[in-house]
Amino acid sequence: MCTGKCSRCIGITLFPLAACAIVSNILLYFPNGQVLQLSEITDLVWFFQGILGAGILVILPAFMMLGAGGAGCCANRCGMLLSVLLALLGFAGGVYCAVLSSMGLIGGPLCDTGDGEYLYPFRNNTLEYNYLFNQTTWNICKEPENIILWNIVLFSILLAIGVIEAILCLIQVTNGLIGFVCGTCMRRRKTNISGM
Repeated sequence: MCTGKCSRCIGITLFPLAACAIVSNILLYFPNGQVLQLSEITDLVWFFQGILGAGILVILPAFMMLGAGGAGCCANRCGMLLSVLLALLGFAGGVYCAVLSSMGLIGGPLCDTGDGEYLYPFRNNTLEYNYLFNQTTWNICKEPENIILWNIVLFSILLAIGVIEAILCLIQVTNGLIGFVCGTCMRRRKTNISGM
């Protein structure tokens, strides 16, 4: 496979991943479809790791990868070099998303523990086991309903997407450097000479 085709394949793969990250991040604002007060939403959601990190910062390189890949093989060394620089931006976005999502998983959600006050019951580390592996502690959160499962699922999706995007962008860095240094492959065009 030539570097142009590889670049195009990676670019096409990044688009649905970025869209899923944006949707997952937006869903974190509406646990169980409820509209909450701004002060009742988990703080790590406001870093926009899915919208900005795994979304916008990955869509930009994906467009460049499609352009560098052309309709298959290409001979655009400058395009490949630019795709390397933008792939580094996409890598940073994927890592940003993965780090903040893992922090969201570890810290747990903001929730009402039954006294009407929203707090982070799992951030004080007083529990013997982490809440992720001890479902009996999940009944601490009374409101919003199922907030713990909601956060675990969506932060896990964002974590996985961020890691996959970072890996794909690293592959594109290598691919783009090879395309820039060695040149992208060229198709040999067969010309039919009439009358022969």
